[in-house]
Amino acid sequence: MKNRFLVGSAVFVSSIALAGCGMLPGDDEKVITIWLMKDSVSTEFLERFTEAYEEENPSVRLEVKIQEWTGIGKKVMAALEDDDAPDIIEVGNTQVAQYAESDGLRDLTLESVRDLGSEDWLPGLAEPGSINGSQFGIPWYAANRVVIYNKDLFAQAGIEEPPKTREEWLDITAELDKGAQQGIYLAGQDWYTLSGFIWDEGGELAVESGGEWEGRLDTPEAINGMKFYKELQALGDGPKDSDEVTPVQEEEFARGDIAQMIDTPNSAVQIEEKNPDLKGKLGFFPIPGKTSAAPGSVFTGGSDLIVPKNSSHRSAAVEVVKALAGEKWQTDLARTMSYVPNKTTLAGVIEGQEATAAMAAGAAQGRATPNSPKWADVELDNPIKPYMTAVLQGEDPKTAAEAAVEKISAALR
Repeated sequence: MKNRFLVGSAVFVSSIALAGCGMLPGDDEKVITIWLMKDSVSTEFLERFTEAYEEENPSVRLEVKIQEWTGIGKKVMAALEDDDAPDIIEVGNTQVAQYAESDGLRDLTLESVRDLGSEDWLPGLAEPGSINGSQFGIPWYAANRVVIYNKDLFAQAGIEEPPKTREEWLDITAELDKGAQQGIYLAGQDWYTLSGFIWDEGGELAVESGGEWEGRLDTPEAINGMKFYKELQALGDGPKDSDEVTPVQEEEFARGDIAQMIDTPNSAVQIEEKNPDLKGKLGFFPIPGKTSAAPGSVFTGGSDLIVPKNSSHRSAAVEVVKALAGEKWQTDLARTMSYVPNKTTLAGVIEGQEATAAMAAGAAQGRATPNSPKWADVELDNPIKPYMTAVLQGEDPKTAAEAAVEKISAALR
């Protein structure tokens, strides 16, 4: 993704512009307070949006406050209980459920259906924002994993096109995995990538049954997803007992002897910084599916926008959300930040951007983690990771899965 900047100066710029025109804030002016996460948008994008929106809505002034991801959960929960809550908050798409459980969010279902074309939203953003049939989170932007590959190594192996199916992917990766060269670098505990393989098989990480959530890694479908992961992981030298940051997989790939890795496209920037000789030699393609009809399922990361019930200007806040989630500013945001826009119908706006286009193709098959308000508790001491290591090191998949399921279910209760 492109370079990003701290955007805290945008409010100052907007206020100076008003003062310079003799338009000092009046009693009838609505100040809409927006919490955005650090590095989500560039200063330039935010200034463009602020200037345009305030020009079109002269009775509204936007006040943006940048938040750090560290500790944001507790801060948002406290804000939802405050009588002086912000009007709009950007949250991670998988965080909506825990905030909705507080009963502090405005139900935006009507606006979603009537004004925002929710039928075209990316499922990996829309589904986490929907709780018990009510839409509390409005999809804003997405990013997901793709396959990053070394074009030179593909060319040397006579591979002219990226694979379209899992079978082709395994065959090509096996061809590339020769001598000191690795066909793919896949760490043993990359559970986000595993999730996509499980979903492709029709499995789930966890499901809700009778009002309670329980793990589902022990189903035949989920075990088949792990079986494919094991086949793919064996075509490289990724560690079986650690995740993609230990060691840092971008640094491993930067050596130049690895043909493929799985990550978001912004990893390419880090790879090129480590090895400038690879600049211009990296390609991107969606994670292949079981058939050529569609790419494989992927975990969709990104952000939703929520409106607290305690907002002082709830109706005006919803109008700002509509603008940010609408076609005009989605197009601008996607092109500026190399994000996937919030609708499958907007995928064409990033045409020509190889990396982002690969993300968008995968995002159409995107999913999110189980929509339980307690899923974060699972990730605190994630039992999926040791399960993966156990299987990769030869333990019976069913036995290992049952042990993980027990821990997942306990965390979700």
